[in-house]
Parts: sequence; structure tokens; C-alpha cells
Amino acid sequence: MSSDKTAADESAVDDENTFDDSLDDVTDEHSDESRAATVRRKASEGAAALSKPAAEVSAAASTAASVTASLPALLVEAVRNLLARPLASYQLVLTMAFMLTAFGLVMVLSASSVEGYSQEGSAYGLFTTQVIFAGLGLIVFYLMLRVPIRLLRRFAAPSMAIAILLLGLVLIPGIGTLSQGARRWFVISGVSVQPSELVKVALCIWGAHLLASRRRDNASIKELLIPLVPVAMLVCVLIILEPNLSTTITIAIIVGAMLWFAGLPIKVFSAFAVSGVALAVILALAEGYRSQRVMSFLGGIDDPQGAGYQARQATYALANGGVFGVGLGQSSAKWNYLPNAHNDFIFAIIGEELGLLGGLLVVFLFVLLGYIGFRIAHRSTDPFLRLMTATITVLILAQAFINIGYVIGLLPVTGIQLPLISAGGTSTLTVLAMLGLLANAARHEPEAVAALTTGSQGRLARILRLPTPVAYRQTRAETLRDRLDRRRSAGERSGGRTAVRAGASGRAGASGRTGPSGRRGRPAEPAPSLGRFTMPWKRAKAAEPAPARGASARRPATAGRTRPAPSTRAGVDYRGGYPGAGSARRSASPGWRAGAHQPRTPRSADPGRDRPTHGRAGRR
Repeated sequence: MSSDKTAADESAVDDENTFDDSLDDVTDEHSDESRAATVRRKASEGAAALSKPAAEVSAAASTAASVTASLPALLVEAVRNLLARPLASYQLVLTMAFMLTAFGLVMVLSASSVEGYSQEGSAYGLFTTQVIFAGLGLIVFYLMLRVPIRLLRRFAAPSMAIAILLLGLVLIPGIGTLSQGARRWFVISGVSVQPSELVKVALCIWGAHLLASRRRDNASIKELLIPLVPVAMLVCVLIILEPNLSTTITIAIIVGAMLWFAGLPIKVFSAFAVSGVALAVILALAEGYRSQRVMSFLGGIDDPQGAGYQARQATYALANGGVFGVGLGQSSAKWNYLPNAHNDFIFAIIGEELGLLGGLLVVFLFVLLGYIGFRIAHRSTDPFLRLMTATITVLILAQAFINIGYVIGLLPVTGIQLPLISAGGTSTLTVLAMLGLLANAARHEPEAVAALTTGSQGRLARILRLPTPVAYRQTRAETLRDRLDRRRSAGERSGGRTAVRAGASGRAGASGRTGPSGRRGRPAEPAPSLGRFTMPWKRAKAAEPAPARGASARRPATAGRTRPAPSTRAGVDYRGGYPGAGSARRSASPGWRAGAHQPRTPRSADPGRDRPTHGRAGRR
């Protein structure tokens, strides 16, 4: 029995071993088949890849090239979308102000550390003073951003009078401080204030207010020049007595920019420009050190240790910087090789430490600031803001490029500082005040007014508690002046012999007056209704005169002619302000339909309306 059981067990074990061997054989066969299938699949994929048509490869390459080529287009589109925002100008002004201020503080610290340590025993002395004035400048920036436009214009003349008074007081010994042969500063508690820098802001505001108040289509040359030019000449005389030729040049730039944007005739403007250049040359050659600078620039004096020392050392510093610079804080020219390295010649330190790329970055920032300023001036509807922003932009750009020009050797040395970057407390204060005025004007653009009136203000505006801007609307005097100008233009078109017509659909012959003639018996040339004070690149066609009151009662309406519906486009009405300022503005000023926002002329204010009529016109 046991032997039979043992034999049965052995046979079972043999059967199991035989089954395992057969299973291993089957598994090996399947694995071999799967490996063969994998190899065949990979071979077919490789063959398909090798046999891929060349057209598909070229199509993929062209797609990649098109994506790479479209990157500039995408960049341009992104910039356009950024500039299309209602508050783009305002945000760009804020960004540029803080970027230039921060960059200037860093470079002043780097350029003044050696001189500050040698003079005061601290490498942070001049930098601390610059930080204090930068903080004060930011406060003034905020105040200029908040001030209403009407209040700014109201105090334009008093601020100009105060600035002129300070220019006179600084020349009095004992009140003004004498330093390096010039009496230009007040020293108050150890802080020096330069009145000639403050007068720049006052002149920009007062001059723009004066010319905008005289905005007439046929304003005479005398009305444009007086009293702006006499007051500017008085300011220049007081500044020359300090003496300070560089600030005198900037005052001339301010007046020239205002007269240019005000529409002064080219011949008269050219005559003034030539006279100003001739006077500047005379003043430059009258003083010893100025004439030496000019002669050194022209090559008449070759004295490396004399008049041409600063310009030569600046050239050496720029050459030492190369393309990428020697590194921030590693300048060798500031070790008393280059005088005024932290002030007039700080661009040479920038070129040495940051190289050509750093210098081009500074130039790019000022070009961008100029574009923003002219953009604000172009988009403004208020003639005062238009003149002021354009003048401030020209002034900042002129100072920047004059400074860069004499540092790199293209101009003679004049002493004009690099705005917001050179060390100079009062200069930093005044430039930040000007940028605050630019930001204020940017918030008064029509699109910005509509966005801030109808929508909610941003978080920064709520934190700073900025007031909601008010859309520009003409004053009563400007409206009356425009009506008179339209009547004059209508009378001149009729030959000056018929009565002045109030408009295209106005009453015919309401009075027997004849059209006014120009000077010397000749009729004045009609000018566009936008006035002489439009920007040179924003000349537009004359707008149609508004119909006179009561025209429908005296003259039957033409069949089929209806009054045009108000435009739904968010456009700009130059004579009445911005019509799309929101529901709040509509409720405050009812009647925002086309033409209804212009105030009616009172009977007593319209010349000739209360005069007794005679003849055929009076019997109608």
C-alpha cells in the first residue's frame, strides 16, 4: 500500500514538473513574440519618421519662425493696449517720477560718497540732504496732484510776484548767501534754497494762465508778448545779477516754448530766437570763466589743467566705463579727479559705473517722459493745461539733453543740472512739483475724467484721497469771446459790408453794424475756431458756428432738416468740455445734449443786441 502511494505521488510530481516546463515554454514563446512585435513597431516608426514628407518639416519650421517673428507685433499690441487705458498717462507719470527719483538717489550716493567724506567726514552727508529734499519734493508732488485747476490759476499771479520778490531779496547782502562768487541761495536752518529754481514753476503756471486767458482767434502779437516778455526779462536781469547764466537760459527756454505753443508767427518767433542766442553768446563772452569755457569748447584754448579740465576728465570717465561699466560704486573719477561729480557731471559717473547701457537707459527714460508729457498736452481740452504741460515737458527735456550734451562734449559747459538725478535740493523739489502738475493734468484728460467720474477710483487714489477731477468747461467770458469771433469771421466772409451774422442758421440782418476790420483798414484773416492756442500737431478744421438764439422764430426751418442727435462716442468737445463725464456730471449740469452745455449769452452781454435798430433790418 505504501509503495503504491509513493509511486502515485512521484507520478503527480512528474506531471506538475511537466506542466511547469510546458508553461515556461509557452511564456517564453509569448515573450519572444512580444519582443519581436515591439522591435517591428519601433522599426516601422523609424521608417515612417525617415519617410516623413519634407513639406511637413518645412511647415513646422515656418510655424516656429512665424511665432518668433510675431513677438515684436505682440509687444507692440501690448503697449497699445496699455496706452489705451483711461489712466495710462497718469500711471506712467507716477512711474517715471518714482523711477527717476530712486535712480537719482542711488547715483548721488555713489558719486558723492568720496567728496562728502573728505569735506564733512561722512560719506552720507550729501546723500542725506538729497533724501530730505526728495521727501519734500514728494510732498509737493502730492500737493500739486491734489490742487484744483481753478485754484491753481487763481494763485498763478501771486506766486509769480512772490518768486520775483525772492529773486530781489537774494541779491541783498546779509539776506542772500554768497558762495563761490555768486549770491543765489537762502540758507534756512542749514538748508539752502535757490529762488531761481522756484521761479521756473511759477513762470510755467503764470505764463500758461496768461496766454490761455487771452485765447482768441485773432489775438495780436502785442497781446501775446505783453506782459509775458517784460516780466521774463525782469526775471532774467535779476538772475544775471546773481550771476547765473544757466538758469537764464532755462527761463528763455520756458518763454520760447510758451510762445511757440501759443501760436506766435514763425517770423517773430525766429527773430526772438536769434536775439536770444546772440544775447546768450554776449553774456557768455562777457565773463572770464564763461568765455574760457566757450573758447575751450571751440578749440581756441588748449589747457588740460585749466578751462577744459572738467570736460576732459568727463571724457576719460566715459571712456573708462566702456559698454558695461566698471560696476556701481567703483568709479575712479569721483576720487577728486572730476569736480562736481555728484552735481553737473553725474552723467559721467553713470557712464563710468554703468557703461554705455546705463547712459542709454537714462536717455531712454527722459525720452519716454517727453513722450508722456506731449501725450498729455495733446489729449487735454483745457488750453491752460495744454500750454502748461507742453512747456514743462520742453523744459525738462531741454535741461536733460543740455546736461548730457556738455558732458559728452557736444556742447560747451553751462552748469545746467540733470533733472532728478544730479544732486541739488531745490532743483529736485521743483522738478517733482512740475511732475505733480503733469500728473494732475493727466487726471483731467477726457477719458480719465469719464473713468474717474463714472467708475470707482483705484486703491491708490482712495488711499491718497485724491479728489474727482472736473471736466473742462469754458467760462462765460470765453464763451462770449468765441461768439464774437464767430461773428467777426462771418462778417469778414461777407466782405465786411453786411451785418455780422450770429451763425449759419442765425437771424439775417438783426442789426446794421458792419463787420470789424483788421488793423490798417484791412479785414483780419479768419482763424480756426479752436483758437491760436492749439498744439501745433493738433490743428483741426473750424467748427460750425452754433445757431443763434431765436433763429427758428425769425427764419423758417428748412424742410427735412433736423437737429443732429448727440454723439455717443466718448469724444471731446473743445468749447464745452467733455460731454461723457458720467451720470453724476449730467445731474449736476442738466442739458448735456449737443450744444446745450454752452451757456446762453445774456442780452446785456451780447454787444449790439440792446442797440436801437434802424432801417430795413430794424423793421423786420
